[in-house]
Amino acid sequence: MHIVGDVDGQVCIIVDDMVDTAGTLTEGARALEGEGASAVYAAITHPVLSGPAIKRIEESPLRELVVTDTIPLRPDARDCKKVFVASTATQLAEAIRRIHNEESVSSLFV
Repeated sequence: MHIVGDVDGQVCIIVDDMVDTAGTLTEGARALEGEGASAVYAAITHPVLSGPAIKRIEESPLRELVVTDTIPLRPDARDCKKVFVASTATQLAEAIRRIHNEESVSSLFV
């Protein structure tokens, strides 16, 4: 994996839509660490977290993996100290309210 730019001494955040087996995610975290990143975090929307994902995350340099509750976590993922789940409930409720009141939903994301 090749890192573009200077991350030496920087806190890095990996952002993606989905993490499945966490192979690419954890390799990216290792590459950033190898280039001198002071800390590596990740923010992922959909946490599939199948197969070896949790073992890879636990053994990786990731300090924290922030995911949403769009997919229920399996027990080992719920128990992983590096995984933090952010609720989508407020955002979804507001979108439903706006649709019902014929208000803009896109303005929630701008």
